[in-house]
Amino acid sequence: AYMVRFPFYHPGSLQAGTGSSGIVASQKSIVIYVKNKINRLESLFTLWYYLEIIVKDMVAGGLVVGASGKGGGYKLCRKPEEYAVGEILELMEGTMAPVACVADKSVVCPRKDSCQTLPMWAEFDELVHNFFYSKKLSDLIK
Repeated sequence: AYMVRFPFYHPGSLQAGTGSSGIVASQKSIVIYVKNKINRLESLFTLWYYLEIIVKDMVAGGLVVGASGKGGGYKLCRKPEEYAVGEILELMEGTMAPVACVADKSVVCPRKDSCQTLPMWAEFDELVHNFFYSKKLSDLIK
Protein backbone atom coordinates (compact mmCIF):
# COMPACT_ATOMS: atom_id res chain seq x y z
CA ALA A 1 0.00 0.00 0.00
CA TYR A 2 1.14 3.52 -0.73
CA MET A 3 1.79 5.56 2.39
CA VAL A 4 2.00 9.33 2.57
CA ARG A 5 4.01 10.72 5.43
CA PHE A 6 3.08 14.06 6.89
CA PRO A 7 6.28 15.52 8.31
CA PHE A 8 4.43 18.27 10.18
CA TYR A 9 2.19 15.89 12.16
CA HIS A 10 3.44 14.59 15.46
CA PRO A 11 1.48 12.04 17.47
CA GLY A 12 -0.22 13.69 20.38
CA SER A 13 -0.32 17.14 18.80
CA LEU A 14 -4.11 16.96 18.61
CA GLN A 15 -4.65 16.03 22.23
CA ALA A 16 -7.41 17.47 24.33
CA GLY A 17 -6.56 20.93 25.49
CA THR A 18 -4.92 22.08 22.24
CA GLY A 19 -8.22 23.58 21.14
CA SER A 20 -9.91 23.40 17.77
CA SER A 21 -7.50 25.93 16.25
CA GLY A 22 -4.76 23.31 16.39
CA ILE A 23 -6.94 20.86 14.51
CA VAL A 24 -7.87 23.46 11.87
CA ALA A 25 -4.21 24.44 11.45
CA SER A 26 -3.23 20.80 11.02
CA GLN A 27 -6.04 20.22 8.52
CA LYS A 28 -4.89 23.25 6.51
CA SER A 29 -1.32 21.95 6.60
CA ILE A 30 -2.48 18.55 5.34
CA VAL A 31 -4.49 20.16 2.52
CA ILE A 32 -1.49 22.29 1.50
CA TYR A 33 0.81 19.28 1.67
CA VAL A 34 -1.52 17.14 -0.48
CA LYS A 35 -2.00 19.95 -3.02
CA ASN A 36 1.79 20.30 -3.32
CA LYS A 37 2.14 16.54 -3.88
CA ILE A 38 -0.59 16.63 -6.54
CA ASN A 39 1.11 19.56 -8.28
CA ARG A 40 4.41 17.63 -8.29
CA LEU A 41 2.71 14.57 -9.78
CA GLU A 42 1.04 16.69 -12.46
CA SER A 43 4.43 18.21 -13.30
CA LEU A 44 5.99 14.75 -13.55
CA PHE A 45 3.19 13.48 -15.80
CA THR A 46 3.56 16.57 -18.02
CA LEU A 47 7.32 16.05 -18.18
CA TRP A 48 6.82 12.35 -18.99
CA TYR A 49 4.38 13.24 -21.78
CA TYR A 50 6.85 15.67 -23.39
CA LEU A 51 9.75 13.27 -22.94
CA GLU A 52 7.78 10.60 -24.80
CA ILE A 53 7.25 13.01 -27.72
CA ILE A 54 10.91 14.03 -27.74
CA VAL A 55 12.18 10.46 -27.53
CA LYS A 56 9.94 9.36 -30.42
CA ASP A 57 11.57 12.05 -32.59
CA MET A 58 15.01 10.95 -31.42
CA VAL A 59 14.23 7.31 -32.30
CA ALA A 60 12.98 8.37 -35.74
CA GLY A 61 16.16 10.43 -36.21
CA GLY A 62 18.40 7.51 -35.30
CA LEU A 63 19.84 9.05 -32.14
CA VAL A 64 18.40 6.54 -29.67
CA VAL A 65 16.89 3.09 -29.81
CA GLY A 66 14.05 1.76 -27.68
CA ALA A 67 14.28 -1.45 -25.67
CA SER A 68 11.10 -3.26 -24.60
CA GLY A 69 10.47 -5.53 -21.67
CA LYS A 70 11.94 -5.71 -18.21
CA GLY A 71 14.68 -3.13 -17.82
CA GLY A 72 13.56 -1.52 -21.07
CA GLY A 73 13.81 2.11 -21.97
CA TYR A 74 15.94 4.03 -24.42
CA LYS A 75 19.65 3.99 -25.08
CA LEU A 76 22.03 5.89 -27.29
CA CYS A 77 22.93 4.36 -30.64
CA ARG A 78 26.51 5.66 -30.38
CA LYS A 79 28.94 6.77 -27.71
CA PRO A 80 28.14 10.21 -26.19
CA GLU A 81 31.34 11.68 -27.64
CA GLU A 82 30.09 10.80 -31.14
CA TYR A 83 26.98 13.01 -30.87
CA ALA A 84 27.34 16.68 -31.81
CA VAL A 85 24.98 18.94 -29.87
CA GLY A 86 24.19 20.67 -33.18
CA GLU A 87 23.02 17.37 -34.64
CA ILE A 88 20.58 16.91 -31.75
CA LEU A 89 19.36 20.51 -31.88
CA GLU A 90 18.75 20.42 -35.62
CA LEU A 91 16.87 17.15 -35.37
CA MET A 92 14.66 18.42 -32.56
CA GLU A 93 14.27 22.10 -33.50
CA GLY A 94 14.98 22.27 -37.23
CA THR A 95 17.42 24.65 -38.80
CA MET A 96 19.39 27.01 -36.59
CA ALA A 97 19.79 29.49 -39.45
CA PRO A 98 18.95 33.05 -38.39
CA VAL A 99 17.23 33.95 -41.69
CA ALA A 100 15.50 31.91 -44.40
CA CYS A 101 17.93 32.82 -47.16
CA VAL A 102 20.82 31.01 -45.43
CA ALA A 103 18.71 28.13 -44.14
CA ASP A 104 18.45 26.34 -47.46
CA LYS A 105 21.52 26.70 -49.69
CA SER A 106 19.65 25.28 -52.70
CA VAL A 107 17.20 28.21 -52.71
CA VAL A 108 18.63 31.31 -54.35
CA CYS A 109 17.30 34.54 -52.93
CA PRO A 110 16.32 36.99 -55.70
CA ARG A 111 17.91 39.82 -53.69
CA LYS A 112 21.15 37.94 -53.04
CA ASP A 113 23.32 40.24 -55.18
CA SER A 114 21.94 43.45 -53.67
CA CYS A 115 21.49 42.36 -50.05
CA GLN A 116 23.82 44.25 -47.77
CA THR A 117 23.20 42.03 -44.73
CA LEU A 118 23.49 38.57 -46.32
CA PRO A 119 27.25 38.24 -45.64
CA MET A 120 26.66 39.08 -41.97
CA TRP A 121 23.87 36.49 -41.66
CA ALA A 122 25.94 33.86 -43.46
CA GLU A 123 28.87 34.48 -41.12
CA PHE A 124 26.61 34.36 -38.07
CA ASP A 125 25.04 31.11 -39.31
CA GLU A 126 28.50 29.60 -39.71
CA LEU A 127 29.51 30.70 -36.20
CA VAL A 128 26.39 29.15 -34.63
CA HIS A 129 26.80 25.95 -36.66
CA ASN A 130 30.47 25.57 -35.78
CA PHE A 131 29.82 26.31 -32.11
CA PHE A 132 27.11 23.69 -31.63
CA TYR A 133 28.78 21.08 -33.83
CA SER A 134 32.02 21.45 -31.84
CA LYS A 135 30.21 20.56 -28.59
CA LYS A 136 29.62 16.90 -27.90
CA LEU A 137 26.94 15.24 -25.79
CA SER A 138 29.73 13.91 -23.58
CA ASP A 139 30.69 17.53 -22.77
CA LEU A 140 27.23 18.05 -21.24
CA ILE A 141 27.10 14.91 -19.10
CA LYS A 142 30.46 15.16 -17.35
